[in-house]
Amino acid sequence: MSTPTAAPPRLAPPLPAPRRARSVLPVLSVLPVVAVVVLLGLPVAPGSSATLADAGSGLLVLWAVVDTALRARRPLTRTAAFVLGLPVVGIAVAAVGAVTSGDTLTGLARYLQVFVLVPLSVLLLVRDRRGARLVLWSVVGLGLWQGAIGVKQYLTATGASYQGANIRAVGTFGPSDVMGMASVVALGVVAAVGLALGARERRQRFAAAGCALVMLVPIALSFSRGAWISTVLTCGALSLLVGVRWAAKAGAVAVAAAVVLVGGFGVGATALQERLTSITQVTDAPDQSVVDRYTLWAAAVDMWREHPVTGVGLKGFPAYRDGHASFALSSGSDTEGAGQAYRRQPLLSPHNMYLLLLSEQGLLGAVTVAGSWLALLVCALRRLRRGAGRARDCALGACGLLIWQLVNFLYGDIGGPSTTLTAVCFGLAAWWALADDATAAPNTEPAPR
Repeated sequence: MSTPTAAPPRLAPPLPAPRRARSVLPVLSVLPVVAVVVLLGLPVAPGSSATLADAGSGLLVLWAVVDTALRARRPLTRTAAFVLGLPVVGIAVAAVGAVTSGDTLTGLARYLQVFVLVPLSVLLLVRDRRGARLVLWSVVGLGLWQGAIGVKQYLTATGASYQGANIRAVGTFGPSDVMGMASVVALGVVAAVGLALGARERRQRFAAAGCALVMLVPIALSFSRGAWISTVLTCGALSLLVGVRWAAKAGAVAVAAAVVLVGGFGVGATALQERLTSITQVTDAPDQSVVDRYTLWAAAVDMWREHPVTGVGLKGFPAYRDGHASFALSSGSDTEGAGQAYRRQPLLSPHNMYLLLLSEQGLLGAVTVAGSWLALLVCALRRLRRGAGRARDCALGACGLLIWQLVNFLYGDIGGPSTTLTAVCFGLAAWWALADDATAAPNTEPAPR
């Protein structure tokens, strides 16, 4: 009589193929968004009005339309459709009043790209917190890449000209867009701080915090006062959203890092000290760049007073500038270095997004476009206050990117290759603020061990 053989051990059944596909698709869907961020790391041809990142954003919009059609579901909530569609009203009316037909087409395309189409596409393609986290880390990676190039430019004196020396870090954006690298790296810092403050895993917390500290060096070497102020205020706001104790710790770490970098290693110590001191002298003894900015602001306000409802039309500020600016305005700013010859850069905007809206789009544009931004911020902070759960790092990162943009708009406006990243940031903020709860933070990830 034969003895019965032991039964083989039972193995867990494999994950069904459809379920595996559903778990991977949310991550794959954001790859076009990540691709646009990656394209911003490529060199920009001097004087080019369109870049590969702009072309990538166009393909991103097209893919979002195709993806939405294939999914055969209502893509937006009523609130999302209203908030993201609101800017179209002011932009369209201002486009009708543009000085030339060329300004109508280029202005309409740019504004719709940055504030409507790309943010809407990002909202549609980011399906869960894993996708949002991937986009945030891509922003951090872009900041590290551009920052590394900027530090090399400072150390090898191959950057943009600053006080007679080619030491200003500008990354791949060149001296014609000195704010480009500063904005990209600053957004990388904000994304990293959000990921660190909201992380549930210690590994992510330390990795993100380390990236943020490393990127403080290229921000300092950009000599951009606006980027410094926006970054400090935004990181402080994120720390306060987490808690007062976190804010105190983050502030102490930032101050210690600044002392070590500038005092210990002497990273641009003299130039940084002069630049920091100039922040407190913008009213008592402003330099020519500050005088130009004040003059442009006054010209923008004067344009709005003459055309209070609809403004002077899209792209109309340069045409009306000389008729409203005082003689204190210089003819332009000097740019050279970073592989480009000397040229005089004309001042074609007020370097304040809110005043640019008022001057070119009037109260109608300010209410519809800026009102859309305010609605995004309110919705994002309300959702964060209700609780973000496992998506807290994504929520803080998305809110931080939006807050940074809104603060930075006090000192700058759209324009240049880095503007495409502005559109992606608005889209990520829209995902957190306007997506339904199942999309913003679905329960699809296992809890960390």
